[in-house]
Amino acid sequence: MSGITDLSELIASMEPELHDQEFVFVVLPGGAYGDGADLRPIGAFGEKEGLTLIVPAERARSAGLRDDDIFRMITLTVHSSLSAVGLTAAVAHALTDRGISANVVAAFHHDHVFVPAERAEEALAALRALSLSAA
Repeated sequence: MSGITDLSELIASMEPELHDQEFVFVVLPGGAYGDGADLRPIGAFGEKEGLTLIVPAERARSAGLRDDDIFRMITLTVHSSLSAVGLTAAVAHALTDRGISANVVAAFHHDHVFVPAERAEEALAALRALSLSAA
């Protein structure tokens, strides 16, 4: 099933959902896919500097990895198309207006926005307001 591409519909239907779990981004220099599987990453990306993993903060702490920046994940539950234009920009703009950083990961069905844990509720409110403004 294809996802939604219409920006107005995407924003009005995004229904952001804040997850309780905290996450960190860690890098395994020289790492390859499969490395760090014991950390149970929810995301991975290979870069020339190493393998970046998004892992539960508690697992990173237990493994002795740096956890300077703690994030919470907001999932936009609308099924967005990977070809959709503007959703990431609209989300980033809404959060930028409030001075909240955002790390967006697009997966096949949904977009996931990682925001500083201490501002997660504020970020959720901003995204809900954005969605209501488009309805």
